[in-house]
Amino acid sequence: MRADTSGLVTDRADGSLWVAPVRPGVSNRRRLKRLLRTKLHSAGKQYEEAKRAYSDARTAAQTGLPTDEEGRAKIVCRRHAEKRSVSLDEAARPACYDADHRDCRGCVEDIREGCIETW
Repeated sequence: MRADTSGLVTDRADGSLWVAPVRPGVSNRRRLKRLLRTKLHSAGKQYEEAKRAYSDARTAAQTGLPTDEEGRAKIVCRRHAEKRSVSLDEAARPACYDADHRDCRGCVEDIREGCIETW
């Protein structure tokens, strides 16, 4: 492989020229470090999403609620009177739960009793 001062390399099988995919001033070590950082970040993000989906689906299955494709429970919110897909915590409380609101407390009681409205 031969490179001239313009960064063109001529040692391809068909004799064609191509520009090396290196940005000026960026070393291979920095590129590798950036690549590893972005790939590890992406893998960590996927792991957290899978962990959350598993936890949501497990909690929803324990309560007997229908779930969406992401494992969240499909309930009708009593407080806002709308259909919602929500994550449930270990105590089977929706993520939107407000302990000070009467409708939220009633919603949690309905989930535990198995008579919550779903969709």
